[in-house]
Amino acid sequence: MRTIGALIFPGFELLDLFGPMEMFGHLADDFDLTLVAQDRGAVRSAQKLAAVAEAGTGDGTQYDILFVPGGPGVRPGLNDTDLLDWIARTAQQAEYVLSVCTGSALLAKAGVLDGRRATSNKAAFDWVVSQGPDVDWQRQARWVQDGRFFTSSGVSAGMDMTLAVIEHLHGTEQAEDVALICEYEWHRDAARDPFTLAHGLV
Repeated sequence: MRTIGALIFPGFELLDLFGPMEMFGHLADDFDLTLVAQDRGAVRSAQKLAAVAEAGTGDGTQYDILFVPGGPGVRPGLNDTDLLDWIARTAQQAEYVLSVCTGSALLAKAGVLDGRRATSNKAAFDWVVSQGPDVDWQRQARWVQDGRFFTSSGVSAGMDMTLAVIEHLHGTEQAEDVALICEYEWHRDAARDPFTLAHGLV
């Protein structure tokens, strides 16, 4: 059983978070999911729906997997030293660190991606890159694995990355079973990224 601490903040992107959590949640014997925010309670997403954080960043809880979504709320988070410090500490102790979309900007600003390969949402790619000049940013990638770090491109790409994480941890058959349960067409090629061209990044 691995614990997943999924960070939420005002303005997080719904699908960044709940697409992957849907998939991890189908493996209840393998993953224990917790929403974490700076303050416990309801946190409103970018789409105005609220999610309830049952844990706070000040609780001192350590997680096996740190999960960071993106969304418009990333921008104010980049100036929040308490949040960045929590991300840095939690990432250092976690077995795996995952981000979706512009969540990689928070990881980069916290310094945990320095010297590593990573990617992000192509619509905001140049801005994300500016948050981590020491990161080896991959322009054409659906998702990127660098050791214990997995980062994905925008929004729906997080589900492809999550299935890759499940495959990495529990094998291809388990990942395929989850994709089938979710009736999701898994894009397995991490380098296949049509949105790079669509956003003029090549």
